[in-house]
Amino acid sequence: MRYRKLGSSDLSVSEISLGSWLTYGVGVDRDNAAACVRRALELGVNLIDTANVYGRGAAESFLGEALAGVPRQSYVLATKLMGDMGGGDKGLSRAQVFKQIDASLTRLKVDYVDLYQCHRYDPETPLEETMEALSEVVRQGKARYLGFSEWSPQNIRDAFALPGVERFVSSQPQYSLLWRRPEKEVIPLCAEKGVSQIVWSPLAQGVLSGKYLPGDAPAAGTRAASDSMGAPIKGWMRPETLEAVQKLKPLAAEAGCTLAQFALAWVLREPNVASAIVGASRPQQVDDNCAASGLVIDPALFARAEAIVAGVPAR
Repeated sequence: MRYRKLGSSDLSVSEISLGSWLTYGVGVDRDNAAACVRRALELGVNLIDTANVYGRGAAESFLGEALAGVPRQSYVLATKLMGDMGGGDKGLSRAQVFKQIDASLTRLKVDYVDLYQCHRYDPETPLEETMEALSEVVRQGKARYLGFSEWSPQNIRDAFALPGVERFVSSQPQYSLLWRRPEKEVIPLCAEKGVSQIVWSPLAQGVLSGKYLPGDAPAAGTRAASDSMGAPIKGWMRPETLEAVQKLKPLAAEAGCTLAQFALAWVLREPNVASAIVGASRPQQVDDNCAASGLVIDPALFARAEAIVAGVPAR
């Protein structure tokens, strides 16, 4: 496993990180989920990403149990707030920041998280209020650093323009061969501000593994066939998308790797990407994905891949 510096922080994070959206505490049985976490740690994954809203606390509670006994300094723990937790608890107000960090720490069974991220921007709360509250969380020692997910370039600029507050070190956008939107403005802006990307859905919900064939029903046990995990993938399951992905397989073969590894290596070719978050329901998937770290692939193969998917509509 290779590691990269996370923005302007002193954190070093694994190029492949383990996520828990749709999976842990919700879509994957506890034994398999725990096996995935153990295998990830064995392979050198040190960044574990979750959020309070994943299963409304279920993912955090699961990770609190799964990581019990693991030396706290050996892994980087990231969680988020913003989503609807029920009972009117949502958003990035001062009251919510303080309430949600304490609830997350209790579920995760830790005294602090390494990275506390705004899951989305909250247009109903003044940015100054949010940033001042988050800064207090850092100064209280409950979080080491701050990040955001899917903020607009203007949101990012506005946050960095505020005086006397802690600075963001990470951005969590969707980014893959099939979804390149962050390249236009977010990545250049973040590189300028000392912010690294921790990207989600680098395999387009598994579509870029090549396991879904055009015209065939998703195999039992896959994410696309799952009632609890399948909704977000539907936009990627168009025949033209699946056909284009199949055309990528010979390129991966030429590179001497699986298509999933090829797609992850493509994301990691970008210097501003510190880590690619993968979801896994079986330890074997963790093995396959972690093997993408450190892969050296001919840029000409990446260029050919980009040309193949260039005409595919974005969901």
